[in-house]
Amino acid sequence: MFFCDGILAQATMALVALAASSTVVDDAEVKNKIESILTAQAKCWNDKDIDGFMQTYWKSEKLTFSSGGKTTRGWQATLDRYKAKYPPEKMGHLTFDHLETSLLNGNAALVLGQWHLAFKESKSDGNFSLVIKKIDGKWTIIHDHSSIIENEDE
Repeated sequence: MFFCDGILAQATMALVALAASSTVVDDAEVKNKIESILTAQAKCWNDKDIDGFMQTYWKSEKLTFSSGGKTTRGWQATLDRYKAKYPPEKMGHLTFDHLETSLLNGNAALVLGQWHLAFKESKSDGNFSLVIKKIDGKWTIIHDHSSIIENEDE
């Protein structure tokens, strides 16, 4: 019985340590920096500059982008996907809102929010979640998950 109690105690201590390491930290400066990255992304998008838009993503084969039930792996593949799906005439005007930035530790954050693409005759809206990590002193998107918000009236 003591052996099982000891293992249970160790497991509980490990879970407490894990939870403590991922506690949300309120650091306004870091949140502002991360939100400024999204502002810069929207500006690039609205200037029809997908290459500039992609500068905030991790230039690695380990970058992941999930959307539409598929996951694209790698920076170049993600850039190619964006360029194929959004030629300049289909880019619209991008805005982000409802941003929630949760710092997971000093070097990683989870960002939740909504994106909106406005076109002359229509609009498209969606949710996103980003995992952003500080790499070489720079906050960098290492994972992006985006989904379209289905219009319940249709």
